[in-house]
Amino acid sequence: MRRILLSVTLWSAALAGPPAGTPVEQRYAEAHKYPPELYAFLLRMPKGGDLHLHSSGAIYAETYLRIAAEDRLCLDLRTHSIVAALSGNCGENGVEAARAQTDNTLASAMIDSLSMRNFVPGRESAHDHFFAAFGKFGPYNRQHRGELLAEITRRAADQNESYLELMATNGAAADVLGMQTGFSGDFAATRDKLMAGGLEKIVEGMRGAVEDLEQARVRALDCEHRPGSPPCRITVRYLYQVLRESPKPVVFAQVLAGFLLASLDSRVVGINFVQPEDGATSMRDYHEQMQMLDYAHNLYPKVHVTLHAGELAAGLVPPEGLRFHVREAVELGHAERIGHGVSVMYENNAEQLLTEMRRRKIMVEINLTSNDLILGVRGPDHPLPVYRRHGVPVAISTDDEGVSRTHLTEEYTRAALTYNLSYADLKQMARNSIEYSFVEDREKTQLLQDLERRFRAFERSFEPKPTAAPPTTTTSP
Repeated sequence: MRRILLSVTLWSAALAGPPAGTPVEQRYAEAHKYPPELYAFLLRMPKGGDLHLHSSGAIYAETYLRIAAEDRLCLDLRTHSIVAALSGNCGENGVEAARAQTDNTLASAMIDSLSMRNFVPGRESAHDHFFAAFGKFGPYNRQHRGELLAEITRRAADQNESYLELMATNGAAADVLGMQTGFSGDFAATRDKLMAGGLEKIVEGMRGAVEDLEQARVRALDCEHRPGSPPCRITVRYLYQVLRESPKPVVFAQVLAGFLLASLDSRVVGINFVQPEDGATSMRDYHEQMQMLDYAHNLYPKVHVTLHAGELAAGLVPPEGLRFHVREAVELGHAERIGHGVSVMYENNAEQLLTEMRRRKIMVEINLTSNDLILGVRGPDHPLPVYRRHGVPVAISTDDEGVSRTHLTEEYTRAALTYNLSYADLKQMARNSIEYSFVEDREKTQLLQDLERRFRAFERSFEPKPTAAPPTTTTSP
């Protein structure tokens, strides 16, 4: 009976002929049946940009361990963290980081601690393990910043990406000034004190730091001698990070510093808030932090804003904490893009909010693996299909690919398989990643044209090759 059914299936398939659509769509449909084939297909496919990528979380643990050995740092065996040596030695609870370069057991334990690899929830939740990893990367020498950014850029080039917006900049000096100035709740008066205290000079120092960072990346990639290499052709821009778990005086100083920096330096294309959205300070101060953004936006209306909002799930915070974060990010915080947006359907009047996001073209940065690992939200519980049904633009991104042990091709593959997306769906998401980027208009036009050129070349590679015509013969009369 099985042979008969198999024969009927094969016969029916033969009658049906090849899948409908263009050659690339036919190949995608075939690859979609087999995840490894789909991954190989999507690795080659142009993917535009990654708009939601934390630079520190994008580095794989193996790299942090290597540079820890080079910098003669130590490994704390109690917390499995990278730490500085004290008085030239690692103490009774530590060992030299170089040992992890030859001790596989130690290296494995460290990698598991610095990432989500092999994590099993127990006394520590996945959420807590994820965010704790950032404090374990160690005090590496600043000379490594260029090679770390080069690692991110090379990985993007290997996957046929063309643009990165990296969350990579912040200013400690603004934090100090903010605490010295204090915060009365009067935005204008506090701003005046910050400016009088030297905020503009601090921002000039930040501009110099951005220049140093970018030059270090270019040197690490050897772009002076290899400007046409794939990593050197990737356009890289930066987002200023406001640390939302900081005290109000620090957050306000960071907000103003970030807006001022982005208004002066075209390489810093926007502002974002980072750190856990469910943190005690984040939850308590969320509304006032959005008011700070509203105030700064009125001063610098051309500065772009993207916000982590709705990186929450039922049970993580009280129900009332799920009701307003995405809405306030859009309506009060002036967010042009939303990072995560997982809890959107828990918002008050969610349908109206989705309609507003579609009308205002507020794009959502989708981070599937991160949302699964941190929030436990996956498959049908994730709002990606909801956003798509309501016409809200979306793009696939990675969040913290090093900590999550993922990369953009993996995220595209996961999206395609989980939600049965078509080739056209993925192509549109890749376009969205450039269309909704914050790069200036002239360069955005060039990036979009380059993306279309890449797609044409990719799709032509699946077209049947013309066969040579048989030689003609002549017959003598």
